[in-house]
Amino acid sequence: MNAETTNAATILIAEDDVEIRTALERILKYEGYQPIAVNDGAAALEGISEQDPDLVILDVMMPFVDGLTVCRRLRERNDRRPVLMLTARHEISDRVAGLDAGADDYLPKPFDLEELLARIRALLRRVRSDDSETLHIGDLMLDPRRHEVTLDGQLIDLTRTEFQILQLLMLNQGIVLERGVMYERIWGYDFDGSSRSLDVHIGYLRRKLEATGADRMIETVRGVGFVLRAD
Repeated sequence: MNAETTNAATILIAEDDVEIRTALERILKYEGYQPIAVNDGAAALEGISEQDPDLVILDVMMPFVDGLTVCRRLRERNDRRPVLMLTARHEISDRVAGLDAGADDYLPKPFDLEELLARIRALLRRVRSDDSETLHIGDLMLDPRRHEVTLDGQLIDLTRTEFQILQLLMLNQGIVLERGVMYERIWGYDFDGSSRSLDVHIGYLRRKLEATGADRMIETVRGVGFVLRAD
């Protein structure tokens, strides 16, 4: 059981496939979460209103009300709780539709359970954290209030952009962040495929972290983006 679920989060699962729904409910219970399982979008909206879950997992294709519509209705009423979309379709247009509807993350089926759990942890960290929360991963510590980063007790001098990149990676530990997502989160614009700004900053950040004698923590996933891993 993951230590991050000590204060168990409530997670609503809306999935019309009974096998997937049952499996998700079982694994989330095992991990220490409190799952609420429903089988269509209408029941999801009702369950969200009544149970006030910390996070919502929505299948895109459901009867009565589909997952995209559920997500849109939440955002229309300024409900900002995190939403993770699941879909059996892999086209980029489907992913874009989910994000445009207001989803925070998107996972195609079939998915690896470890990746699903990592994405859930990342979404809950974003909700439970704010810009002033100190982050700890192993011997790496990031304090936004003091704008300080230490690794194994050694203070590391980072630029503002390097600091923001590291904070984003730490909030999403173990999850591969696509380049486009990182450009949007750090610089606020779309990735055009030709800019090398992110790679340059990642290079500087790596050298500063590894100058302390630490092993490489920021890994490149070719053709996708970057991920922070720590033992």
